[in-house]
Amino acid sequence: MSSQTTTYSSSTVIRDLISGVVVFLVALPLCLGIALASGADLFSGLLSGIVGGIVVAAISGSHTSVSGPAAGLTAIVAAQIAALGSFEAFLLAVLIGGAIQIGFGIAKGGALSAFFPSSVIKGLLVAIGVILILKQIPHVFGHDADPEGDMSFVQPDSENTFTEIFLMIAGDIHIGAMVIGIASILFLAIWDRIPRLKKSLVPAPLVVVLLGVALNVLFSRFGGKWLIGESHLVQMPIASSASEFIGFLRLPDFTQLVNPAVYIGAITIAVVASLETLLNLEAVDKLDTEKRNSPASRELIAQGCGNMVCGMIGGLPVTSVIVRSSVNVNAGGKTKLAAIFHGILLLLSVAILPGYMNMIPLSALAAILLVTGFKLASPTLFKQMWKEGRYQFVPFIITVVAIVFTDLLIGILIGLGVAVLFILNSNLRRPIRRIVETHLAGDITHIELANQVSFLNRAAIERILDEAKPGTRLTIDASASDYIDPDVLSLIRDYKTNTAPARDVLVNLVGFRSKYQLSDDVQFADYTTRELQDKATADQVIKTLREGNRRFVSGTRLNRDLGRQVNATAMGQNPLAAVLSCIDSRVPTELVFDLGVGDIFSVRVAGNIIGTKSLGSLEYAVGVAGVKLVVVLGHTRCGAVTSSVHLVAGKQDAMSATGCEHLQSIVDEIAPSIKDLPPRSLDELSEEALENYVDNVAKQNVIHTAEEITRRSQVIRNAVGEGRVKVIGALYDVKTGEIEFFGASPIEPEGEPARKSFADSPH
Repeated sequence: MSSQTTTYSSSTVIRDLISGVVVFLVALPLCLGIALASGADLFSGLLSGIVGGIVVAAISGSHTSVSGPAAGLTAIVAAQIAALGSFEAFLLAVLIGGAIQIGFGIAKGGALSAFFPSSVIKGLLVAIGVILILKQIPHVFGHDADPEGDMSFVQPDSENTFTEIFLMIAGDIHIGAMVIGIASILFLAIWDRIPRLKKSLVPAPLVVVLLGVALNVLFSRFGGKWLIGESHLVQMPIASSASEFIGFLRLPDFTQLVNPAVYIGAITIAVVASLETLLNLEAVDKLDTEKRNSPASRELIAQGCGNMVCGMIGGLPVTSVIVRSSVNVNAGGKTKLAAIFHGILLLLSVAILPGYMNMIPLSALAAILLVTGFKLASPTLFKQMWKEGRYQFVPFIITVVAIVFTDLLIGILIGLGVAVLFILNSNLRRPIRRIVETHLAGDITHIELANQVSFLNRAAIERILDEAKPGTRLTIDASASDYIDPDVLSLIRDYKTNTAPARDVLVNLVGFRSKYQLSDDVQFADYTTRELQDKATADQVIKTLREGNRRFVSGTRLNRDLGRQVNATAMGQNPLAAVLSCIDSRVPTELVFDLGVGDIFSVRVAGNIIGTKSLGSLEYAVGVAGVKLVVVLGHTRCGAVTSSVHLVAGKQDAMSATGCEHLQSIVDEIAPSIKDLPPRSLDELSEEALENYVDNVAKQNVIHTAEEITRRSQVIRNAVGEGRVKVIGALYDVKTGEIEFFGASPIEPEGEPARKSFADSPH
């Protein structure tokens, strides 16, 4: 379903009616031109425009898409008419193709649109803009007599997009058409730059068309070179009576139901029309100023209904059309009422006003399309795609070039093919996430499989497994995988059962679902055991903490099986370190060190200061639990330090300043670190200077606390003296997430206080 409900108001209805008029003016020559390029009756193109506007838009859930005969189908339509032998047999193929499209929609085939790369969609928009500019230049100057709806590089007169421009420059310019075309472009450009005119309810394209008609009438009186011939005017078929109008309608030849070629044609039309519709729908949603999403499957049903109607009355196959849709968006269309109104206007023009429609110069309409092309082919979009890197820019630019130099359908297929190659290349290069964790028992290589692991990823995974050296410990994590190809599962199963044991590699399997017939298996512990704790040294633990913070900062935190770690540590704990940190919510200790359950003791108190209870906790960690490292973790922009600095500088006590009766004990612990107060009042310091001063005090407070731990606790001092434990400081930067480690605890003889400065101790 659409992401937003369609709402109608007087303002949206007015905008939609105005937009419908503009789209009608543009659609009129396009419907005729596409019919001519397809080798069909002109009236069949108009019928498709009417059906696309009234039938398809009424059923569609899109707010801005406009449907009608598509330039991308002209070659297919012409080939199918020739292959089936008659237009009536072709209509039967269109009718059946519409039924197939309805089936696609009911089966939710629109979901395929989610897999279209954005680089191709943006390339389609820009390519249409470039084609509109190149194709309309000859029409503006009155040179090109090819159908207005032709979008292919090679044109029906054996010329191409560029040779038509060269021939025009060589001297084939029609003065009357050129004056109208250039005047129309200038008028549209000026109109857009005057805010009052741009916001007015009168649409500039309508004024341009009326101006073009007036100049055409005037030039017809001048005669000679000023006279605009029929080939550069709208050429709508005129019915002299109601019966003749009804005679334009054609019925499908149901006697061809037994002809297999009809069904081949129907499938071809259904598949191509559906692909073009889904691509155009994605593209027009990107143009929508309100960024609404169109329900793709419902759109297929709507297109199928439209094609069944076209097949029954003699119309060409319809799709969502990007040119008319982009004109609709640029003209301010808000809801599908604009598309419906444009269809009604097409019907009225065919039935009532064909003579007046044939007075419209194509150069005026070409000016409207050319200006639309400049809006689509925006240089800003080129810059944006360039900045997004080669994986976006190369498919984008190839799509643009391919569409311009072939046709819409072939160009899109080339663009999709290139985009798929880039996606496959990216997948083959990075099918998995590989992270090496520094662990006490040896490094652990974590292999995290992607959400979708296809057979294309097999070679890359096999290469990573083959690179594992003897003694390596691998954890293969499938927790995030919704699908794993059977070939990949077979590879992992064979590696774990046969290859890994032969190479002395230990393998943990984590997160594999029962449907894979590959159960989780743990061959080594990835948490802290008593054995690891006993073997660990303080320097090894410091290295583990450094590596964990590096992963945290780089965004490559390990995907841990916390549930399994909870079960594994339920009977006891063997943490490696005790961390005394601040209560600040921005410094969650286990996260910033990328640790798991049972890895550390965490003691938290405002300002990471030492007191009776926090010191008792650290003594338990060292004296009873056997940790190898004590870390005092402070942080920048510390609130407790900032408050203490202001209280000390102002010679205030915490109770009188804040009303907090127990806060003074924290200030007293931080106060020794507040030295060399600025000569000026703190309020006179710049924000940066004050922040730097507070951060320096926070660092000194960490050093002071670490010294106080060894000075006040004999248990910890003895452990340090015996070399079993280290006490270090660290400072977390709340801006970057990085942790600076500094200092190691001084080693003093048992029973003597530490005299050596913490800051001077070896790193």
